[in-house]
Amino acid sequence: MSAARSTIEDHLAAARATLDRVTAEAAYHEARAGAVLVDTRVHEQRARDGLVPGALVIERNHLEWRCDPASGASVPEAVDTEVRWIVLCDEGYASSLAAASLRTLGLARATDVIGGFQSWRAAGLPVIPPADRP
Repeated sequence: MSAARSTIEDHLAAARATLDRVTAEAAYHEARAGAVLVDTRVHEQRARDGLVPGALVIERNHLEWRCDPASGASVPEAVDTEVRWIVLCDEGYASSLAAASLRTLGLARATDVIGGFQSWRAAGLPVIPPADRP
């Protein structure tokens, strides 16, 4: 007898149940107050749509190693397990899974942005357009 199969929707719902997801506006204010906003979008998405000023760019495949202060490959912002990581993807799906993964590493304050970069831009929050980047 095989184990019951769960769908990606089941997996996403379970991940989101562990998070205190935030709106784009709330993420903006938290980042201004010291939270670390992490943009996990791939290069092509950032090149097409622009950057979030002040966001730390860590593509998804490196996220856990860069955010875990014990990994040996962490970014300077990963000072301890109490850092407030707010993960941002394009539409708020992959970021939920990523933030839940960070929580399994003991980074209990990790969360994500509801609607991702698209909700950030729609809210009129700051974006560095692709043409304005060096």
